[in-house]
Amino acid sequence: MFTGIIETLGTVKKLENEGGNLHISIDSNITSELKIDQSVAHNGVCLTVVSIEGDVYTVTAIEETLEKTNLGNLTNGHLVNLERAMVLGARLDGHIVQGHVDQTAICVSNEEKDGSWIFSFEYDSKLNNVTIEKGSITIDGVSLTVVDSKKNGFSVAIIPYTYEHTGFHSYTIGTKVNLEFDVIGKYVSRLLALRD
Repeated sequence: MFTGIIETLGTVKKLENEGGNLHISIDSNITSELKIDQSVAHNGVCLTVVSIEGDVYTVTAIEETLEKTNLGNLTNGHLVNLERAMVLGARLDGHIVQGHVDQTAICVSNEEKDGSWIFSFEYDSKLNNVTIEKGSITIDGVSLTVVDSKKNGFSVAIIPYTYEHTGFHSYTIGTKVNLEFDVIGKYVSRLLALRD
């Protein structure tokens, strides 16, 4: 379980395909604190550390993960949002994040506004995921509050700290991002659908 509060950015150092799997090697300032078999969220995707060499660790994404997320678009030098699993008893500064991406979205606008930024995203509404204004959304692992909710899209406001310390500073129109919708909202939506 995660909180959506990004600890640091990692840099992709090596990508290696093996069958339908992708081994992703990442250079990070938290590598020395990791251990093999530990869960780490990468752009919001929970992956297991499988090897560590110096400042670089490796995780493996399976074919299903690559199909449902933006991890298949990574290239060497790409920056990745990183968060280790939450510690039981610690403050929950973001919201409850499982590290299970529901679908991807595309950035459709990026507007600087009086020292902050407004990013808008569109996603396929056929999967029945929903946002609500002032509700929680996770974008590439970042816990955020929805500003403007529509049937197939939403906007979020990004403060300078988040802009500088996550991948948001590199997002442009057309950037593909991972979305994890609020887990409580997903259960409510599912229960209502079962009543029909």
